[in-house]
Amino acid sequence: MVHIKRLQEEGADIIHVIGEIDASSSIELDLTIAKSVGEGHRKILIDCHALEYISSAGLGVFMSYIDEFKEKKIQMVLFGMQERVANTFSILGLADLLNIRQTKGEAKQLADELSV
Repeated sequence: MVHIKRLQEEGADIIHVIGEIDASSSIELDLTIAKSVGEGHRKILIDCHALEYISSAGLGVFMSYIDEFKEKKIQMVLFGMQERVANTFSILGLADLLNIRQTKGEAKQLADELSV
């Protein structure tokens, strides 16, 4: 089960993901990101501190936005991953395709730099 919260802070839409993202809950993540994009946010930060597990379906949600974000110049940065979750991204080579940072401050800084 997953719980997702959104809040806006300093020009960024921050999406807090709490719990586990599997095939059924990945739909909620997808809808949340789509809503953020639809509202015109250009900086989307994904807070993964409380993300305990992510399945291939959850990873697919992030991957499905890569091209659209490049076209629309939207910056998405994931941050605060627990080691087990970070390893999943690394093993599958997604750490090279997605922007991942340790802290919210680093994520904001990267989003700002990429937005210029």
